Amino acid sequence: MLRTRIITAAVLLAVLLPSLFFASAFVFAGVAGAFGCAGMWEWARLAGQKPVAALGWAALWLIVAAGTLSRMTLGSGSHLGLDGAFVAAALVWAVLLVSSLPRAALPKPLAVPHILAVLGFVVMFAAWLALLRARQAGAGFLLSVLLVAWVADVAAYFGGRAFGRRKLAPRISPGKTWAGVYAALLAVLAYGLLCSLVPALSDTLLARIDRMFGMAAMLGCAALFLALSIMGDLFESLLKRHAGVKDSSALLPGHGGVLDRVDALLPLLPVAILFLA
Repeated sequence: MLRTRIITAAVLLAVLLPSLFFASAFVFAGVAGAFGCAGMWEWARLAGQKPVAALGWAALWLIVAAGTLSRMTLGSGSHLGLDGAFVAAALVWAVLLVSSLPRAALPKPLAVPHILAVLGFVVMFAAWLALLRARQAGAGFLLSVLLVAWVADVAAYFGGRAFGRRKLAPRISPGKTWAGVYAALLAVLAYGLLCSLVPALSDTLLARIDRMFGMAAMLGCAALFLALSIMGDLFESLLKRHAGVKDSSALLPGHGGVLDRVDALLPLLPVAILFLA
């Protein structure tokens, strides 16, 4: 299993890193779109869609993304007035998280397969758009957004293993602990301070927020982004429990599915990019 995980991770890095730092914006959008399409397929399956219907949702997502990318490429405006998609995604996430996580279950109106698939379409599309907007601001800026979730994830893992006792959400994800949350919070706040104090990191997300609103607001935003990443992870776990599966799919051997790897980023990305609007 470990060997499989390492091989898959190496292949993913071989694809993602060149597209992030060296490829054109169009190629990056295509690579991100492929993962977004796969994520939409997984979400539709977890929502309860039949196999053919799930493929249909993925195909529809890809068509809409390709159409949006075509309009961008043809020069009709890089933003296309699509900041509303980030606001819509933030509202969708607010509904999903507030209505489901406290009760550790999806409310009946949202558990309807078509409704849940529509909501997934919105959040997956907005996350893809957010990646494109972040890439427009520079590969380093995009990496700084991703690092918020990655730093939190690594710190939570080691903090939870070392000090984890009290469970965070035992009915949703028994492996997560409050110690992991505290470790992640310290790590993300330290990352924010590093971004703000090191001149070479002045173009990162948290450094920009510091310049716009001050250090206190930046640290508050860092805590908010952490909370979003944790809740995104928990919600995907809840979706899998709702579907009765362990992983979102088997697309990434040793790692599960695409959603298993990007769940923490889905609610974080659109909210973070609103600071660029």
